[in-house]
Amino acid sequence: MNTDAIYARLPIAVQELACTYAGWKRYRARFTSHFEKTLGAIEALDGAPLEGLHAYQLRRLANLANRARRHVPHYRAMGLPEFVPTHDEPAKGIAEILGAFPILEKQAYRDAPESLLAEDIPAERRLKGKTSGTTGSALPLWYTSESLAEEYAAVWRLRRRVGAQLRNPHFTFGGQMVVPLGASKPPYWRTNHYSHQTLFSLYHMTPANLPAYVGAMHTLPVTYIEGYPSSIHLLARAMLEAGRPLEAGRVKAIFPSSESLLAFHRDDIEEAFATKIYDRYGTSEFAVSMTGCSAGNLHLDMEFGAVEVEAVEETDDFVRGALLVTGFANDATPFIRYRIGDVGTRSKHPCPCGRPGEVFLDVDGRIEDYIVTPDGRWIGRMDHVFKEQLEIAEAQILQEEASAIEVLIVPRGGFDAAAEADVMREIRMRLGDEIHVDLKRVGEIPREPNGKFRAVKSRVGRQPTQASVEMDGREG
Repeated sequence: MNTDAIYARLPIAVQELACTYAGWKRYRARFTSHFEKTLGAIEALDGAPLEGLHAYQLRRLANLANRARRHVPHYRAMGLPEFVPTHDEPAKGIAEILGAFPILEKQAYRDAPESLLAEDIPAERRLKGKTSGTTGSALPLWYTSESLAEEYAAVWRLRRRVGAQLRNPHFTFGGQMVVPLGASKPPYWRTNHYSHQTLFSLYHMTPANLPAYVGAMHTLPVTYIEGYPSSIHLLARAMLEAGRPLEAGRVKAIFPSSESLLAFHRDDIEEAFATKIYDRYGTSEFAVSMTGCSAGNLHLDMEFGAVEVEAVEETDDFVRGALLVTGFANDATPFIRYRIGDVGTRSKHPCPCGRPGEVFLDVDGRIEDYIVTPDGRWIGRMDHVFKEQLEIAEAQILQEEASAIEVLIVPRGGFDAAAEADVMREIRMRLGDEIHVDLKRVGEIPREPNGKFRAVKSRVGRQPTQASVEMDGREG
């Protein structure tokens, strides 16, 4: 019996003990002394003039570039010179260093991920993860506890700006299977008591169950809400249709994560919860961080990395194109000028919110549909089914009707019957046993007319095709 099956059999009180223990471990891993040091350093830069931000950015970029040329096989083979961390015009110095490196394509990383591994990071400091990838495929990734701490420093600078603090009571709508799928009555949530976090199940949000979720919004303690915007939006619609929006001031802010935020999501959620949404754009590779502001724009966290835009459209107001990202935080797997696969629009004007720095009007990541189950549940972010499957090159879920889905898989060499069974088990954990699932191995998966890949396409759970913001996938 695996751990999921054991958890499902436990009493609710014991399940909450398990959630609390997991929350305690996660808290200790993320909020370290390095987190505190980094948060203090970047908060001290809040409001700094643009030239000061560029000078800080130049120092971090030069340090990254020099480490890469010495200790990372992929970059060492280029024979690059030593880079200087100072310049009379810091922005020009940044451009000169970046210009010395060729663009890193995703295929090059896919072909030889170990060549990006920094040799000066001892094996005992390396943590191994996986990229989520917009093609539904997973790639190996190495990072350190310091990488994680730096990312969460960027996250918590944003949250502290709007009045949230660590261990404030909060709601999380993420992919964790915290409530057994067979549960037929509330509560459809569990509590991590250490972090004062209420984790809501996404897999029980049927029309019949949503009133229980609406009631919880009004009664359980909360300061802020985080999680998948598709699921928070389902709840927002239920609150509005029931005439039960929250009173202003109950929730300080909502922080979407892990998937695309669409314009209609924002409108309904802000109306239902009587608060503002603050977006974030980030990636599994720790290669870029942008955080939202009160004006609805995204500000590049310049202390965390640099972003170039390959212009395909340019006016007096903005430049739009593919993003090339360079991250300073991932010392184990440095990504320099990495074509991440997303498109962004950078403003040429200061942000109305008054904060200095580079401002993006939008970032287009993936737009995905919901899967609709026979019992009426709408399930978002189904590409998590494939995240642990390194044997899958690409995967896509198709749905023509609520009774069935078709799963297209482009296999790698190691994809066998056991791996297929793992995929089926992950699907059943989320969708249940009533829906018919047809797994098909294919040679390739067609792209959309705009060249984008969609991990989920559903005629019955269709999302409008609007500009979106790709979120990072580390929840809680």
